[in-house]
Amino acid sequence: METEIPGKPEIVDPASELMAGVPDKVGICVSKGGYPAGTLSWHLDGKTLIPDGKGVSVKEETKRHPETGLFTLRSELMVTPARGGAPHPTFSCSFSPGLPQRRALHTAPIQLRVWGERRTGEGPNLGEHLSEEPAPLEEVLLMVEPEGGAVAPGGTVTLTCEAPAQPPPQIHWIKDGMPLPLPPSSVLLLPEVGPEDQGTYSCVATHPSHGPQESHAVSVSIIETGEEGLTAGSVEGPELGTLALALGILGGLGTAALLIGVIMWQRRQRRGEERKDPENQEEEEEERTELNQPEEPEAAESSAGGP
Repeated sequence: METEIPGKPEIVDPASELMAGVPDKVGICVSKGGYPAGTLSWHLDGKTLIPDGKGVSVKEETKRHPETGLFTLRSELMVTPARGGAPHPTFSCSFSPGLPQRRALHTAPIQLRVWGERRTGEGPNLGEHLSEEPAPLEEVLLMVEPEGGAVAPGGTVTLTCEAPAQPPPQIHWIKDGMPLPLPPSSVLLLPEVGPEDQGTYSCVATHPSHGPQESHAVSVSIIETGEEGLTAGSVEGPELGTLALALGILGGLGTAALLIGVIMWQRRQRRGEERKDPENQEEEEEERTELNQPEEPEAAESSAGGP
């Protein structure tokens, strides 16, 4: 039977994640339609994995088609990731025809995520390839106090960076994209905040065996006194405006009432004068009558005493 090179192998039923210290299946490598049978091999981060029955085990199966005589190979990989091992191991599989001048055929690599466990005394390790690196860093969190990072001039801002990992990572601080020349610390205290302290802050957690991981950024700003006054005015302004409007209305009503009172008083004065004029005329006539009455008898007496 002539030599038949199979197609490119593939990994079927791959896992998406693994748990540190827990045996689990990575996937099944399959090669179909080859002759002679050849062999399948697994690789971790480009290095060949050698089954040891502890951290690495392989279950192989070879079948030959009764009519074509071609072989189908299956290889199932089981691993036990080490605690503190690589967070994202990359696995691949290759088919070697076992013939001179024939290159191996490789599958597309798959990358899995390893979830770390901190407990001890459970299960074997995958081997030195997975035990060289610690477990992945969790999300780096940055908290600011007071909330929002806005304070009055001379106030205090406290920035706290949390990056749970073992061993603990080193924490460095960045302001406006530039590293701050400070010793590693998970807390950054800004006492007596001034204009030079305003800006955008973030923290970077660096693990001895991992690259740096940066947190989200927070802003630190100063609330100016004028802004506070404006804020207070915006709250109390409507009440003051209402009070001023009420006083203005009352003042307007008082002025109008005063004017009306003056006008009414003037009218009454005029009417009183008009009423007094006829009475004065009658009194003058009476006075004149009284004055005239004595003169008439005197005139009669004088006329009687004449010659």
